[in-house]
Amino acid sequence: MEQQPERREGRSFPERKGQKRKLEEGASAAEDRQISAVTTDGVHALLTEVATQVSVLNSAFSWHESDRAAAKRATQVLAELAKNEDLVNVIVEGGAVPALLTHLQAPPYSDGGMAQKPFEHEVEKGSAFALGLLAIKPEYQKLIVDKGALPHLVNLLKRSKDGSSSRAVVSVIRRAADAITNLAHENSSIKTRVRLEGGIPPLVELLEFSDPKVQRAAAGALRTLAFKNDDNKNQIVECNALPTLILMLGSEDSAIHYEAVGVIGNLVHSSPNIKKEVLAAGALQPVIGLLSSCCPESQREAALLLGQFASTDSDCKVHIVQRGAVRPLIEMLQSPDVQLKEMSAFALGRLAQDCHNQAGIAHSGGLGPLLKLLDSRNGSLQHNAAFALYGLADNEDNVSDFIRVGGIQKLQDGEFIVQATKDCVSKTLKRLEEKIHGRVLRHLLYLMRISEKPIQRRVALALAHLCSPEDQRTIFIDDKGLEFLLSLLGSTNTKQQLDGAAALYKLANKSMALSPVDAAPPSPTQRVYLGEQYVNNATLSDVTFLVEGRRFYAHRICLLASSDAFRAMFDGGYREKDARDIEIPNIKWEVFELMMRFIYTGSVDITTEISEDLLRAADQYLLEGLKRLCEYTIAQDITLENIGSMYDLSEAFHAMSLRQACILFILEHFDKLSSKPWQNQLVQRTIPEIREYFCRALTKSTTNLQSLRL
Repeated sequence: MEQQPERREGRSFPERKGQKRKLEEGASAAEDRQISAVTTDGVHALLTEVATQVSVLNSAFSWHESDRAAAKRATQVLAELAKNEDLVNVIVEGGAVPALLTHLQAPPYSDGGMAQKPFEHEVEKGSAFALGLLAIKPEYQKLIVDKGALPHLVNLLKRSKDGSSSRAVVSVIRRAADAITNLAHENSSIKTRVRLEGGIPPLVELLEFSDPKVQRAAAGALRTLAFKNDDNKNQIVECNALPTLILMLGSEDSAIHYEAVGVIGNLVHSSPNIKKEVLAAGALQPVIGLLSSCCPESQREAALLLGQFASTDSDCKVHIVQRGAVRPLIEMLQSPDVQLKEMSAFALGRLAQDCHNQAGIAHSGGLGPLLKLLDSRNGSLQHNAAFALYGLADNEDNVSDFIRVGGIQKLQDGEFIVQATKDCVSKTLKRLEEKIHGRVLRHLLYLMRISEKPIQRRVALALAHLCSPEDQRTIFIDDKGLEFLLSLLGSTNTKQQLDGAAALYKLANKSMALSPVDAAPPSPTQRVYLGEQYVNNATLSDVTFLVEGRRFYAHRICLLASSDAFRAMFDGGYREKDARDIEIPNIKWEVFELMMRFIYTGSVDITTEISEDLLRAADQYLLEGLKRLCEYTIAQDITLENIGSMYDLSEAFHAMSLRQACILFILEHFDKLSSKPWQNQLVQRTIPEIREYFCRALTKSTTNLQSLRL
């Protein structure tokens, strides 16, 4: 049911979309203007420029000051051009990669050595920077590595070994780390090759470097190398990176704690043993502290990491809550940042699967924001919120709060994007339904009696959908919950009317199902059926009816047993008592024949074309069984267009079964009826009948349940 957010690998190097690193400090403004102008000279000029700079690099590999200055500038020009992704192909095809790789190392010393090393570290820095930019294109990562970049870049990471921490040293180390990050980004084989080249130990050492930019770059590289590479993860941990990374979580520099929490997140991802080590090293509280960071990126990573911690065991879930994670996570749910909301909902969802945390999360105000996120059009965010709500619904103490804030309607009315979310919501409603009894039900009935009207209505609506049939009479008759539903139905607010109709329809389905057998009371007289062979048969006939000028032969004994109307006709003081021929006015022959066939056999096939005329005859002659069958047939033909006339018909002939069918139709199709101009008048007319119907139905259903138990 749970969907874990995809952990992102991260990339320390800037993306190109509108982002450009400043050239290393020291380049003159004139150089900047000249370099920038190169990018606008057209393709031919670009090819010429690339070829020129490659030629310079190929011919200037020495410690001579003029060569070093030319090489430095050439790397800067190529780096500036590489910031434009559209130009990268041209740069690579122009032979820049081998030329830049040459300058990742210092030139050989001339005879006797040199006292001066002009632009020491700066040419290497420029080369690393340019190669890192080229490596942002995945298709060039392998090319650069295959040409031998990694050993040189790893050596550049070690340039601080001589104790120097000059600006140039800091810059070359940072550019080397950034280049490794981009070369290894989403490339599992290069990640492995970095480890095999010995790149991880110096990166771990650089986490303690004095310059924060180097710390950040080293952490960014480790973050990439740790992503989905178990051997790299293990080596990072074996190099004792965890204590320093945990200290970095508390840095005031947001860029540092963002990278640090990213490294830790990638280390623990799908690695339960490392997760235990990270927790044992004391990472939990600093990570919780990052939830209140001013850096949204760190907040996101911290929330995701807490969600990963929370999968360890129940005790860890409890510790996360005890240490103060819940309130900042709930505050993050209300952030405008969609990813921030997604990660916090994910963390709360994990925490909410522990029974000790569920009431605390709801009590701290988590229900409202989580329910609001169900309106999101982001499928992952919506699902994480639904999963958290599923956890909270497992605690009896939260049920009343769910209902009080309108959570049941939110779950029922939501438009959910993925099937997994729909299934999760269904299970949440089922969980809530299973808890509507005992003290939970008593509390809800208390709220329905004493709360403000909006809450009373929410309780009544929720109970209509969730309560068990055995409690319906108590809730809706004894405690007058039915009146709240009827008040919604009679409201002028369309949404309230729709909610009321849906709740009443659900309640009706639970309480009783109409059928031709039980939709009307039994006939007060005992039935005697002579059989089909005696229908309109002169044999032993002792009475004849004249219908539309045609004779219909009948038998008094059968008619006397069929209804009180015929009993009165033949046993009372009417003139038909002793008459041999009795004229039947205002009834068609086929209608009369069907009525008599029912009297003789107890059953008859009724078509919709004749059903209304037959209903009129059945009502006139008090044939309740036939009347019930007619009502059932007519009810099958109820539509949005004729519901008004059908209801009128039910009133005209006191057709209780048909009237109930009309009521249920109105409730079931209320949303479609709401567009009809006469809908409101019809609803107002039916409310008294709806009240009577439910009073009768709920009383009957409770009695039936009690009988079944006996």
